[in-house]
Formats: sequence, C-alpha cells, structure tokens
Amino acid sequence: MKNNNQIAVGLDIGTTKIVAMVGQRNEHGKLEILGVGRAKSLGVHRGVVNNITQTIASIKEAVAQAEADSGYKITDVTVGIAGQHIRSLQHSDYITRNNFEEVIDESDIKRLINQVHKLVMLPGEEIIHVLPQEFKIDSDGGITEPMGMYGSRLEANFHVVVGQVASIKNIARCVKSAGLNLAGITLEPIASSLASLSQEEKEAGVALVDIGGGTTDIAIFKDNIIRHTSVIPFGGNVITDDIKSGCSIIERHAEQLKVKFGSAWPGENKETEIVAIPGLRGREPKEISLKKLSQIIHARVLEILEQSYSELKHYGCDEQRKRLIAGIVLTGGGAELKHIRQLTEYITGMDTRIGYSNEHIAGGQSKVIAKPEYATAVGLVINGLEKMEELAQAEQIELRNRERNIVVPKPTEEKENIENKTPQSEKPVEEKKQAKKERPQDTFKSKSSIFAKWTDKFIKMINETE
Repeated sequence: MKNNNQIAVGLDIGTTKIVAMVGQRNEHGKLEILGVGRAKSLGVHRGVVNNITQTIASIKEAVAQAEADSGYKITDVTVGIAGQHIRSLQHSDYITRNNFEEVIDESDIKRLINQVHKLVMLPGEEIIHVLPQEFKIDSDGGITEPMGMYGSRLEANFHVVVGQVASIKNIARCVKSAGLNLAGITLEPIASSLASLSQEEKEAGVALVDIGGGTTDIAIFKDNIIRHTSVIPFGGNVITDDIKSGCSIIERHAEQLKVKFGSAWPGENKETEIVAIPGLRGREPKEISLKKLSQIIHARVLEILEQSYSELKHYGCDEQRKRLIAGIVLTGGGAELKHIRQLTEYITGMDTRIGYSNEHIAGGQSKVIAKPEYATAVGLVINGLEKMEELAQAEQIELRNRERNIVVPKPTEEKENIENKTPQSEKPVEEKKQAKKERPQDTFKSKSSIFAKWTDKFIKMINETE
C-alpha cells in the first residue's frame, strides 16, 4: 500500500501554458489529483524562458490556483525541462573492477555513470540525464540489471541528455523567485511517457510524440529502455501563426479556429463550409473557408509529422530488431487536433493512438485531467511521487542495515578496545569478508533510484543560482 501522506507537485512550464498539479497515491496505487492550476505562459518561447519577470508571474498564478483547488500549501515542485536547447547523444564507457570476486553493486554503477558525467560538452552545455541502456560484463552483453553479478570489466551504453546551462538556470531562477523549491527535474518527454505509455508498450517498442505549443518532443522506448530522445523546435503555435497570416486574422481568433474547426485532413471539408469571425471595431464579420483552414493546418502538421518520422528512421525503426511494435502514441495539446491520428498513420504506416492518462489516474477524476495536454504535468507528479517513495524506501533500508550491522559498544567494552589497541575497524580480514557476505540484500536498489542521485547532483548545481 502506498503512503497517502506523500503529496507531490508537478510544474509544467510550457510555451503556451504553465500548469501546477498536486497529486497523491490512493489506497489502490492510482494517482489522485487534488488540485490543478493553469496560467497563460507569457515569458516562454519554444520551451526557453526569455522573460523571467513574466514567467514568474505566470508560475505564481498557476500555483495560487492549484493551492486554492487542493487546499495544500505548495513549497516543493518537480519541474519539466524541454526546449530547442535540448539534445541527446549515445555514449559507451567502461570501468575495470579490482574486486571482481565480489558482486557488482551500486557503487560500481555509480563510478561508471560518474565517468560519463566527465564527458566534455560544448561550451555552455551541461549533462541533465545519464540513462544506462544495456550493460556488458566481461564478454556477456545484453544485460539490463548488472547488480548482483560477478565480473572484472563493467561496460554500458548510455543515452545522455544535454541542455544549455543558461536556459536551465533561468527556469531555476523563476522557480526560486516564485517562492518554490526545486525538488526534482526531468526531461518532459520522459515525464509524458510516465503518464501516457504502458509497460507493455515500452517493452514492445513505442514512439511517444508530444506536440506541445513551442516544441515537439520525441522519446523512443524498446525493451523497457529509453533508446532515443529528440526535440523538434516547433509545435502547435506555428500552426496558429500560419492560420493568423493565411487568413489575415488576430491570434486569438486563429487559436479558436484551430481548436473548434481545425482538421489535419483537408479532404474532410467542403468548399461551401464557411465560418464567420467577428469583425474588429465595428467592421463586418470575416468569412473563413474551412477547406482553406484545413489546408493551412495540414501543411504544417505534415511538416511536424515528417520530421518526427525522420527521427524514428534515424533511430532505425525499420530494422527488425528495432521495430516499434506498439507504433506511435501522440500526446500534448497538438494531439487533440481532429484527424491527426489518421494523418500520422498515413505518413508513417505505423499504428497510432492518442495518449491519455486514464490508466494512471484514479476513477471518478475529471476527464479534463486525462487529456493529452496535461500528460506532462501528470507525469511530473508521478515522477515526484516515485522519487519520494524511493527516498522513503532508502531510509528504511539504511535504518534496517544500521540495526543489523552496527553494535554500539558498552563503556567497558570501549575501554578494553582502547587498552588493547584493537579498534573495531581493525577486524581480521576473514571477519570483514564474512560480514560483507552477510550484508542484507536491502542495499539492492531500483534503477530509477540510481538515476535520482545524479539528478539530485544536477539540481544542487542549478539551485546554487542566485
């Protein structure tokens, strides 16, 4: 049973909206959303903060709404990172173990990942995530969980996510200036995948395409391992801009047209279908052809989907061993565009579905929360809760280890040790080995808890921002 006292807050700082979401686990392990706050994002362009003052104001507005909705005072938030400054790369590295007669433990993996963190990046860049994919121990490859095994050479393939330090620190400044503590940070497509994808899809092979306001984020999973991530530097806002210029109307009307009447498939509309837009300052209403509207939308969506498919082919989805059996899952606000699923299937030839968060959210919750546009926020809440659960589990393990392994000497015993000059640390080698063998298996931790430690290191770095 999950601890219902653990409450996490996800803060999705997007190009079009900022969402603060408060949630906890119920007795069945499902996510129960306690409150949601939403504000128009005024200072973010293509996922990058370009006006700190406006972004702070938007964050405060969203957080205030979430506090009022949930009755919970928000102090710590898990924030998503995205934007055109994000890139990823593949890297292989290895370490040689001197103590090869002992099992591989967390310290070995930590040493290997720390070695990857020393990679030289381009000026102004910093590593955000180091995600091990597959391990190789001596001559045995294809290992997903090396801890508990024996070997002298530990090698791994890594998926490394990199971002501009200046852009990330700007987000940290905004969060801190809004009176909040940055408790966690994760790549937004990874957060969206937590909300939108099932374990079966991740195992079979699936591509998550998150069409946001400023960017389109892609994450590819295969065998329950993240294989590829990328960011396409445009999204739904570009479609709105095209409608605005193509129909000679203001942005607000263009957005309303896209949401209410927009279609990614121009063949669905007839030439005679017309919608009227209110005129400005007493002018005559402007008539817009829905056929023309869908043609404008189709051209831009086609570009987004073709670039997304290009990323999938770059990964090698057409190869037998890399085939994505579960196809594509569309999420983000852009996934709600009419007929986008059919167009995606037509372009890629792959099965496609729209990603909702129903599987993870408790029954009886508002259907609005499960919509694709809230997938990142829901995923950030799940990420925050998982991190809390891992920390609580680690504390319990540490406490049990102390109770089992640490014997507090009595004053008389301590005196004898001093007189005999045989401190407890100077036990015979055989006794030390025996103690190590008897160490409980509680030290074995999940992969996600391992990743969390390096994420914490990154958070510490950006929290030092003034």
